[in-house]
Amino acid sequence: MLTTFAALSAALLAGAAAPGPAPPTRDLARINWMEFREVVPARVDTVLLPTGTLEPHGVTANGADILAPVAMAEAIAERVNAMVAPAVPYGFTGAMDAYPGAFTIPQDAYRAYVKAVLEGLAQNRFRNIVVLNGHGGGQTAILQALADEVGRARRVRILVVNWWSVCTDVTLEVFGEDGGHAAENETAYMMGIDPPLAHPERYSKDMVTPNPAPGTWSAYPAPSSITLYKEGQGYPTFDRAKAKVYFEKVNAKVAALIEDTIRKWNLAGVPW
Repeated sequence: MLTTFAALSAALLAGAAAPGPAPPTRDLARINWMEFREVVPARVDTVLLPTGTLEPHGVTANGADILAPVAMAEAIAERVNAMVAPAVPYGFTGAMDAYPGAFTIPQDAYRAYVKAVLEGLAQNRFRNIVVLNGHGGGQTAILQALADEVGRARRVRILVVNWWSVCTDVTLEVFGEDGGHAAENETAYMMGIDPPLAHPERYSKDMVTPNPAPGTWSAYPAPSSITLYKEGQGYPTFDRAKAKVYFEKVNAKVAALIEDTIRKWNLAGVPW
């Protein structure tokens, strides 16, 4: 009893949601308004917002940038005591939008829409908004700028996580080399979700191009749907055992980042 009281007191003093029974669901699309009112923010004050886009990913799904953050959110929501918001699936794609099944949302429209989503989550009394972003390029800069803008205006805390960059060390640990777009790391994460999402029978090394050094060359459309961060490293191997390990380690690394960030926000008492 004393331990529970101490935990409750510490949580309240730190500004965190008080411990209590788990919510009936962590899916914002499945909870009803009465349950939501009982849960947020008293028992859950953090929400995970997956963002991505539709673009080619070598021999795995066009929706890899959506499937990855959604799977990640579902895997870690209980650990970080968060709700999971419906994903923002369409994004600011860039040079791969010319491939079949891919397209991009104009930057102004994308920015305005995501801003409205973030403001809506803040209005619904979430104190911590974690954007689990699955797509790079110009989208990362837009999301970070929105985090600063909405966080400052609404006095909420917003963390943007670009999982593939956060988990570079995990990629090196599991595979012994760097990854890339639709390369060993991203393809492995897709296989960790569902192995049939990858089609090794369709793969050829001719589908792969290393990223150019800054200022050397650029092309539209992108000549390859698999790109490498470092030349000679990151070719997909489709190793199911390593994919499973990678999936678990990536989720654990992202969850630890979220926990540590929220803990430090609470200790600092920001925004004050």
